[in-house]
Amino acid sequence: MCVYVCYYVGKVENFGRCLKILLSLLLVIGSGMSHAVWNLFAKQSEDKSAFLWAIFMPTTIGLIPYLVLELIRTGIPAEAFLFIVASLLAQSAYALLLSHTYKLGDLSQVYPVMRGTSTLLIPATGVLFLGESLPLWGWLGIGCMLLGFVVMSGRKQEAERGPAVWKPILFALLVGLCITCYTLIDKQNLQYLSPLSLLAVSNIGFVLGLTPAALSSGRLKRAVRGQGKIVLLGSLLSPGSYLLFLLAMRHAQVSYIAPLREIGIVFGTLLGLTVLKERQGARRLAASVIVVAGIVMIASSG
Repeated sequence: MCVYVCYYVGKVENFGRCLKILLSLLLVIGSGMSHAVWNLFAKQSEDKSAFLWAIFMPTTIGLIPYLVLELIRTGIPAEAFLFIVASLLAQSAYALLLSHTYKLGDLSQVYPVMRGTSTLLIPATGVLFLGESLPLWGWLGIGCMLLGFVVMSGRKQEAERGPAVWKPILFALLVGLCITCYTLIDKQNLQYLSPLSLLAVSNIGFVLGLTPAALSSGRLKRAVRGQGKIVLLGSLLSPGSYLLFLLAMRHAQVSYIAPLREIGIVFGTLLGLTVLKERQGARRLAASVIVVAGIVMIASSG
């Protein structure tokens, strides 16, 4: 009798684990889609820094009281504040570099590069420093995704035009490095903070990086004039995309779900081609198929 009870309990536990994994996958896909849409809005805006500040500020103001109450109610060890400060700095650098990168390059050019950089770095760092594991099939999937990113960026064709074309690529790589840093830092922060409080920390760092530029010489007023609906929608999607990712990280290894979040690269590229009418459509659509193949390989390895 005890053997049968243990057998069925094990089945229930496995079913519950599968549901958590499925929920994590859905959260990550939703995160990628939301991220691509608000980045489209940022690319379309005339003043990138002021627009990004405007869409992040409402949620930041709303979440600060929640963060303060949680810190007072629960209390966290002193060493945890080092990770919080590190997250603030990484998010500030990310905001500054992101706004500048969109001034230099097309959405379908820089978005795959800056999101794809973390696809390689995050799993490697998760395995080396966080004690996580990634099987060979997962690494092959990452390689497949990276191949898709290279094809999608179209760098080989554009490199013939001179060294100036590499400037947006360089800044996109720096953005990807910032994404890698804050993702790994926030994985540790989830030991001390809830996803909502950590989202508040992320937003505070983001807006602090853009505040000097956004509040200078009336730039904020010009950036949001006639853009009320877009700013409102962006203010929901920008924090919402990362909140979905933080919720997913509570139930899955960062080595698996961080690359899966980069399905947003496919959405971002399609938005750049269809909405912004950017070139190299056939090339980048083909690359999207390669990226999806890599995503399937990573998901199956988990």
